[in-house]
Amino acid sequence: MARTNLRQVLPFNDPQPLIGMVHLRPLPGTLYFDDSLDAVIDAALADAYHLQQAGFNGLIVENFGDIPFRKSRVELHTVAAMTAVVQEIRREIELPVGINVLRNDPFAAIAVASATGANFIRVNVLTGVMATDQGLIEGEAAEVFTYMERVAPWVTLYADIHVKHAAPLVPRPITEVAQETTYRGGADGLIVTGTQTGGGVDMEELTAVREAVVVPVLAGSGVTVDNVQSILSTCDGAIVGSSLKVDGIAGNPVDPELAREFVEIGRGG
Repeated sequence: MARTNLRQVLPFNDPQPLIGMVHLRPLPGTLYFDDSLDAVIDAALADAYHLQQAGFNGLIVENFGDIPFRKSRVELHTVAAMTAVVQEIRREIELPVGINVLRNDPFAAIAVASATGANFIRVNVLTGVMATDQGLIEGEAAEVFTYMERVAPWVTLYADIHVKHAAPLVPRPITEVAQETTYRGGADGLIVTGTQTGGGVDMEELTAVREAVVVPVLAGSGVTVDNVQSILSTCDGAIVGSSLKVDGIAGNPVDPELAREFVEIGRGG
């Protein structure tokens, strides 16, 4: 079945989904792994459960603890570990699940989704060239979609534009990047972020991107209880991480009370 780039392909039961982040602890083979994959799984399940109980519409599982990140292809044991974690989440949690493999390995994300039945992936660099702290990262849209059609054709792809912790090799208006990522790159939805983890989104950029494309546009960083209503008045949903965590630190556990408060305010309660 051909991809359509229409809102109907998105896996959520709400036209403005709130998507919470499950930031994984360091995985096996990485610098700060503490020798217990079971502990990684337990922490991920706890965060996923709290997000579901709070009323979120979906979650993204990300290898956030695997610093320093590989620029593109991760090693096989990382794919295996993420598959093990996501499989447990899928058994216990009813929410749509997304995969992001840092720094930019959409092929690994697709492989995890293929094995676990996850619903969507996030790709930090789908098109163009970004200068990052890992070096230059080039988009591989054609190869990504070819692989996806082979092993996980049901998966929806959200692509960052002007992704955080990076800068375009050649500065270009974000609206041009948004249009090319959508209409030439094939993204099902776009993500607009601030410049760093937890950094606020430029509202003018968010509005401009929303007006430039027909696919859903999500705010991908810096969404808090104080600005979620204004952000949702501008775009089609939000990905939320740091502001839901204990002490506002992305690597900390989800705070259940903060998560519930966020959803209540975001839904106008």
